[in-house]
Amino acid sequence: MQYFVVMIDYGRRGREAIVDPEVTRREVISRIVSGEYGNISFIHEIADGAVEDITKDILAEAAVPEIASTGADLQASRFDHLRDLKKHETA
Repeated sequence: MQYFVVMIDYGRRGREAIVDPEVTRREVISRIVSGEYGNISFIHEIADGAVEDITKDILAEAAVPEIASTGADLQASRFDHLRDLKKHETA
């Protein structure tokens, strides 16, 4: 049996591991290209009990440039900043 684990990072809102034994390598690549999978932390291929990190290979096939991990938190940081500003406002 072979399947893929795609870990999506939502910044301060957490992470989500997408595991579906029916999704093929080609389908993972197409979901990355379409934008369905974004802010990917890692992609692991599990086959015959062995785990392999194939993040770089899949992203290269999808022709998606790697974005620094600090870029993933920009929106969350903005929301935190706005919340902090509201907290310190005088009523």
